[in-house]
Amino acid sequence: MKPIVRFAPSPTGFLHVGNARVALINWLFAKAHGGQFILRFDDTDAERSKPEYVEAIRRDLAWLGLDWDREEFQSRRLDRYNLAVAKLTEAGRLYPCLETPEELEFKRKLQLSRRLPPVYDRAALKLS
Repeated sequence: MKPIVRFAPSPTGFLHVGNARVALINWLFAKAHGGQFILRFDDTDAERSKPEYVEAIRRDLAWLGLDWDREEFQSRRLDRYNLAVAKLTEAGRLYPCLETPEELEFKRKLQLSRRLPPVYDRAALKLS
């Protein structure tokens, strides 16, 4: 089986060295194993995503010598995501988050300080 990997930048700004590193690692892995490298723009933040950043990201990746086999935009898949949300809601598998961003950040930092992954503790599962 040949791997399919992706690089999913958010077109809300320019690439930085961390982005370039991830793109390069994924591209090298795909090429080394005869796989595919997909450029998937995570453009669901409609307010901050800009076409000029999409172009800048393409240009920067090309400058680095990276090519991609396919290009996708997350915003074009919103219908699929909304359908999945509806199914999960009907099945009782989704619940609202009633905690503030500050509370969630505190929990995240607490988990990390304990050398644990910052997984949500589902504390609000039974709240209404």
